[in-house]
Amino acid sequence: MITPDWVRMMAAYNAEMNRRLYAAAARLPEEARTRDRGAFWGSIEGTLNHLLWGDRVWMARFAGWPKPAQRLPESAAMAPDFPALRAARIEADEGIATWAATLDADWLAGDMRWLSGAARREVSAPRALLVTHLFNHQTHHRGQVHAMLTAAGEATGDTDLFLVVGY
Repeated sequence: MITPDWVRMMAAYNAEMNRRLYAAAARLPEEARTRDRGAFWGSIEGTLNHLLWGDRVWMARFAGWPKPAQRLPESAAMAPDFPALRAARIEADEGIATWAATLDADWLAGDMRWLSGAARREVSAPRALLVTHLFNHQTHHRGQVHAMLTAAGEATGDTDLFLVVGY
């Protein structure tokens, strides 16, 4: 069962892993960050952009954040450069943590209905499932970034949830 405490734990894990990935990415030259490496969103930077875009889309639905101006196909080029992307990531992670701190079990137990651009139709699903999707999407694409960073010679340290959140 998804609980408010689980959401807070995942928000903390998300922020810490993003901190580690961005630190590793910052050690690379721009050319290495922006090189197409064959991932879904091309490069390290493109994948990090898409990940931030996805977080903003879901948080617009969950918490009323402004929806990104870009559509899904343009999500890999959302930020103009790495410093702007990194600053936006920090702001988003702080916002996700603040949102998670306010969640209660009743909100998670409800359903959400929205117009999905990806599905091209109105969709309804349990909020707990959608919050799980938010964190699963993050983990999926961070895994891609981690693999690209490792191939580029950078390290992020442990990525296992129980090691990162301190259990």
